[in-house]
Formats: sequence, C-alpha cells, structure tokens
Amino acid sequence: MIVWFAGENPVQVLKILVRGAFGSRYDLGMTLFYSTPLIFTGLSVAVVFRAGMFNVGAEGQLAVGALAAAAVGMLFPGCPSIVAIPCACIAACIAGGVWGAIPGWLRARRGSHEVINTIMFNFIAAGLCSYLALHPLRNRLSQNPETSEIASQFKLTPFPFFDGAPVGWGLLLALVVATLVWVFLWKSVTGFEWRAVGRNEDAARVAGIDVERSRILAFSLAGALAGMVGIAEVLGNSGRFRVGFSPEYGFIGIAVALLGRNHPLGVVVAALLFGALHKGASELDMESERVTRELSLIFQGLIILCVSVEGFANASLLPGIFKRRTVEGG
Repeated sequence: MIVWFAGENPVQVLKILVRGAFGSRYDLGMTLFYSTPLIFTGLSVAVVFRAGMFNVGAEGQLAVGALAAAAVGMLFPGCPSIVAIPCACIAACIAGGVWGAIPGWLRARRGSHEVINTIMFNFIAAGLCSYLALHPLRNRLSQNPETSEIASQFKLTPFPFFDGAPVGWGLLLALVVATLVWVFLWKSVTGFEWRAVGRNEDAARVAGIDVERSRILAFSLAGALAGMVGIAEVLGNSGRFRVGFSPEYGFIGIAVALLGRNHPLGVVVAALLFGALHKGASELDMESERVTRELSLIFQGLIILCVSVEGFANASLLPGIFKRRTVEGG
C-alpha cells in the first residue's frame, strides 16, 4: 500500500527488491555480506535480553572491536601467519567485551539503567575511535578518515563463488557463533542461570543465582559478539578501520533480535531478511522513479511495530476486555 500510494507498481517494486537481493551470484553474495554483521549484533542484543536487560550499545561495541582488530593488524606486521588472524579476532572480542562489561557493571553494582549507559557509551566509542583513527593510527597516505592497512597475513580471502562480493569466512564464523550461543543458553548451567534471571530476578536470587555476576557476564559476552563485526569488516572486507563504516548495524540488530524472538536461529533468519532488504532496496534508486532505498527503513519500522503489537495481542489483556464487555452488556 505504501508503494501504491507513492505512485509505483507494488509488484514491480517487489520484483526489483528480489532481483536486487538474489538476482545473481554477486547479488546473493552482497546480501550475505550485509547479513553477517547483523547476525553478530542480533545475537548481542538477544543474549542481554535473555538475561532481562536491553543492549542499545552494540554500535559502540562493534566500533571498538573493529578498531582493535585493525590496530593489531597494523602494529604487528611481522606476526606469523598461523596466529595472525586468531590474534586479531581475539583482540576484537576482548575490546568489545570490555566495552560491554562497563555498562553491565554499572547496571549490576550501581543500579544505573543499561539503556542510558549503553547509549552514552555509543557516543564515547565514536569519539574515541575517531580520535585514534585520525591521529595515532591514521593512514598518512590517504585523506579519508581511516587507519593504515593491515598486514596481508591478517586478511580473510572472500569466497570466489560470489563473483567478487566480499563475503567469506566471516559468514561461516557468524553461523558457528550462533550455534554456540544456542548451545550455551539452552544446554549449559550458566545459560540457564542467565535465562532464569531474565524471567524472574527474585526467584533467581532465592535459588542462589548471583544476579549481578550474571548481568556483568551477559553484557561482556554481548560486547564480544558485537565486536566480532570487526572481524568480518576489517579482516574480510576493507582491510582497515574506517570511521563510520557501520550503517547502524548495532541499531538494526535490535530489530533483528526482536523479529528473531531473541533466539539464535531466529536471529540468523531475521538477519538474512534484513540483509536482503538492504541489498534489494539499493536498486530502487536506479530502477524506480518515486521509491528510493529508504523504503527498507520503512519496512524495518513496520516489522518492529508488528512484532510489538503481536506480543500485545497474544497477552491475556484482550480476552479480559472482551469478557468484561460481555458482562457489562448483560
């Protein structure tokens, strides 16, 4: 209906979206490339949500993780090839994990609301990463706001099947991590404790679960997951840290987690949907007169709205309203 009101043929726009996302091997590869960071950020939001909190700081956590991966690749050009990529990956996870642990500690020990803390830490991360990328680590051979290029042994080669699209081992890592997160949350004692804290904090305390420790660790893991975006971006695509490289992956991850019901499998499917929307909508600027790529943002908002309304509709409130009206009406 939105497309129709804009004066375009909805069927034609849908064809453009599908063709832009899956029309060729390159298009499919770009869809998977856009989906990879959304898997990481969606998992980051989902893990914290399962522990009864809300992570709005994935944008800052992924920036810190990406910068850490780039810094390792820059500062250690003589690192042996066999340990180069694992070291960069560990650096990204540690940096993101530490950045996530701070709001978790503030929530657990000081009672500060995690939404406010993580939003503030997004701005701090943006300023810190910009300063480091533009001064100590800047690329002196370029006018762009970016760091120097990482050494060759730190780079991940893309899959040749996708005709040059920068999708590679980062996608497989995202799928493996999603599986491990599912195993951790539903098959481990610690995962059960986090979910118990999220469902009922008072009952968890009575059962002897350390609620504060669970919150800090959940945010640490969430930060590490968001930091893995840097692995796919820096090691698998650009080969350097670029200021503003993320088209709000962290915030889109919130929608991915909500649509995926905060389940790792659902997060993967939702990330693929949003990746396809992002890639397919990029073709609208060239092939449509009145509809632009911003249509994907409208779709994202509608998806979030529908998911929220669906949760309200399934609640026990509506049957109570209908029952009360029946009684009042005689």
